[in-house]
Amino acid sequence: MKHHPKGLYILFFTELWERFSYYGMRAILVLYVIASAQGQNPGLGWAEEDALKLYGWYTMLVYLMSIPGGILADKLLGQKKMVFIGGLLIIAGQFVLAIDSIIAFYSGLGLIILGVGGLKPNISTMVGGLYKEGDLMRDKGFTIFYIGINIGAATAPLLVGWIGETIGWHIGFSLAGFGMILGQAVYVWGQKYLKGIGDALAPIKDGTTKKNTHAPLTKIEKDRIVVLFISFLIVIMFWGAYEQAGGLLNIYTKEKLNRIVFGWEIPASVFQSLPAIYVILLGTIVATFWVKWQEKGRESSSLFKMAVGIMIMGSGFLFMVCASLDAAASADGKAALYWLFGAYFLHVVGELCASPVALSFITKLAPAKYGSIMMGIYFAMTGLGNKLAGLIGEAAADAGEKTIFFGITFFTVGFGILLLIFLKRLKALTHGAEDIRLQEAA
Repeated sequence: MKHHPKGLYILFFTELWERFSYYGMRAILVLYVIASAQGQNPGLGWAEEDALKLYGWYTMLVYLMSIPGGILADKLLGQKKMVFIGGLLIIAGQFVLAIDSIIAFYSGLGLIILGVGGLKPNISTMVGGLYKEGDLMRDKGFTIFYIGINIGAATAPLLVGWIGETIGWHIGFSLAGFGMILGQAVYVWGQKYLKGIGDALAPIKDGTTKKNTHAPLTKIEKDRIVVLFISFLIVIMFWGAYEQAGGLLNIYTKEKLNRIVFGWEIPASVFQSLPAIYVILLGTIVATFWVKWQEKGRESSSLFKMAVGIMIMGSGFLFMVCASLDAAASADGKAALYWLFGAYFLHVVGELCASPVALSFITKLAPAKYGSIMMGIYFAMTGLGNKLAGLIGEAAADAGEKTIFFGITFFTVGFGILLLIFLKRLKALTHGAEDIRLQEAA
């Protein structure tokens, strides 16, 4: 870890607290919306279908705004400033949500959407900017960065979820805001370690910039962009399945799983921390596996890992099919918790194969002048995946959870197999983007 730039750890802690804010919000959003409007801890009292619809729109827009966030960074402000502005908007949004008002609720969501759109794509691009082209440490740096994301994602549901469900929803929302304040403080303090990273392009006398941003794309760059857009399709499919966690699986956990352990009923939102905990525990193991796999001369391209990842993740829903059968057979209509643990385990193994390498893959293939924009499109596709997740969750009201869980497995595994069939052709379009890295390191 000592071989990485110090700036990586500044971005690591900034993103950690941003993800604490986001996943804290995500853990309780649907549960707050469906909670009764009466009682000790009142919510909005919406129907589950409407709550899942809101969840889909919110999580889609959060990531869709990464496109204008990336464009503003590339064309005007630079990534460094956009990260700072995005953080301020997230803080404002979380504290507005702490106000018990429907106007404040929608306003807070809007501010967070704008804030994440400004911060998320640009901080990831800055991580890539810390490393020279061909540096073997780049992938490892993104893995470290990814662990930071999941430390925030693991702790948020435990703290924000528990406080939100048992003490007060709005107190939970404000706690997520305090987390983001810490992230901003770390980012401002660490600017001395980020000199020359993510700055706006400086104009020169003829009105252009130091980099020739108007030069036409080469044939190689065009081919690589084609591959990137195909990888974006993988992203939509992957997150459309994976993000059932915050919606359908969240509600299923609350209503159809036996959450009583040693006489204590665990709040449903707490289980939102499971995937992130798995990431922290399994991250090094999965990364080491791929290193050993590559050392044996086996296929280890990013596209291969993404195909394998989506297949493993989708297979995790077979555990939820079993949970549905278990619930149907039980006297109280509730399934055992271990099915959820098994599902999330495979979800995370698949995530670790696909998601970190996808971030690194974009920084390798995207033309430099479109770096933030392409990262913004990546996160926008993540947003479309989240919207797809909401639509799939809504369909469970008519089709039933068991059918939905099995259908997700069928489509994700089938899609992964299709990618493997065309893998050789897709790799050819990258024109050795990853091979160059290996040659330079040799």
